[in-house]
Amino acid sequence: MTITKTLLSIRAALVLLLLSPLMAHADELNGANTAWIITATALVLFMTIPGLSLFYAGLVRVKNSLSVLMQCFAITCAASLIWMICGYSLAFGDGGSANAWIGNLSNFMLGNVMEGSLSGDIPESVFAMFQMTFAIITPALIVGAFAERMRFSAVLIFSCIWLLAVYVPVTHWVWGGGWLGEMGLLDFAGGTVVHITAGVGALVAALVIGNRRGFQHQPMMPHNLTMTVAGAGMLWVGWFGFNAGSALAANGDAGMAMLVTHISAATGSLAWMLMEWVKHGKPSVLGIVTGMVAGLGTITPASGFVGPGGALIIGFTAGIVCYFATQLVKLKFKIDDSLDVFPVHGMGGILGTLLAGIFASAELGIFSGQGYAEGMTMTSQFKVQVIGVLSTFVYTAVVTFIILKLVDIMVGLRVDDEQEVQGLDLSQHDERGYDL
Repeated sequence: MTITKTLLSIRAALVLLLLSPLMAHADELNGANTAWIITATALVLFMTIPGLSLFYAGLVRVKNSLSVLMQCFAITCAASLIWMICGYSLAFGDGGSANAWIGNLSNFMLGNVMEGSLSGDIPESVFAMFQMTFAIITPALIVGAFAERMRFSAVLIFSCIWLLAVYVPVTHWVWGGGWLGEMGLLDFAGGTVVHITAGVGALVAALVIGNRRGFQHQPMMPHNLTMTVAGAGMLWVGWFGFNAGSALAANGDAGMAMLVTHISAATGSLAWMLMEWVKHGKPSVLGIVTGMVAGLGTITPASGFVGPGGALIIGFTAGIVCYFATQLVKLKFKIDDSLDVFPVHGMGGILGTLLAGIFASAELGIFSGQGYAEGMTMTSQFKVQVIGVLSTFVYTAVVTFIILKLVDIMVGLRVDDEQEVQGLDLSQHDERGYDL
């Protein structure tokens, strides 16, 4: 009996020894995944500073070029601190009974993010920083809607409040264990979280603050398209971190996300260029880079779920739909969304979120994606996508309107007429973009 017990003990010990690497695997840091997400994090920050900053700065008039650079830079700094203090905790914390809507403050000041703490198989510090870069670029995108006419103090206050009141809750709904994520919404890298919130916030801001002086009566041409193209190139490269990094691993999902992102950007660029060529007789540099951004924004929610064929259609559709949306907003509705944030990012996010529900199907031949979750069909998935789009749109519009009215009461949204004519570089910062 003693020998039998001894043999059984040895056998149990051997089994535990053999299984221990597998049992510990989920709690062990994965070096390859960690290295990739650190790289992706740097790429996403590269999208904002310098990518988005230069892209936007080249599109405004010379007297406002520094103001846009300043706004993007300051938002980067302010959003980083807000995310550290409470944004990350509210977006990804366990909200208890209210978990479907908002997280809690259990990770206030990132108090539980220690050197050894993990999020999956990567350090939680890396995950928190990766998500921070998303929180930075989303309010920075809205800058393009009120460029050349909003007080710098109002920009800062609005961006900080908007980040907490709009971006953080929607992030929790989709990625933090909230109600849209539980429904099965497909949003791989931010169609709802980033592009619809930024686009709708931009549209509301443009409506509330009003058009620039001389809008549609005097030319307001970009002052430096060379700068814009340089920024566009940085956005294209940085977007690989945005989409492929959202796989949170160095795996096939990340590889496919990168591939479809590139295909959609290239197709969107050419589709927009061709629309201009047909409509106006000549293709423009501004058009081809804007089409690129439309292709990138539209593929974002679908990038982890569709294949190359689906990406081709998504990019082509993005170039055409976003082109006409730009014409409608500016020419038909006469809304001065200065740098086309809603037509490109808002419409792109809406379109991409809806098309993700279609091209994720595994039954479309060469246009097939990775398939739906168990129990989901194209009809049921598309219904969830519509709910995600509508809820994000309405919530963002209402809360953004309230925030803008509050900020207007606090410091005033808009510079006066004299300051607007002078330009924000001098009136807000007492500096010039060019001293030649």
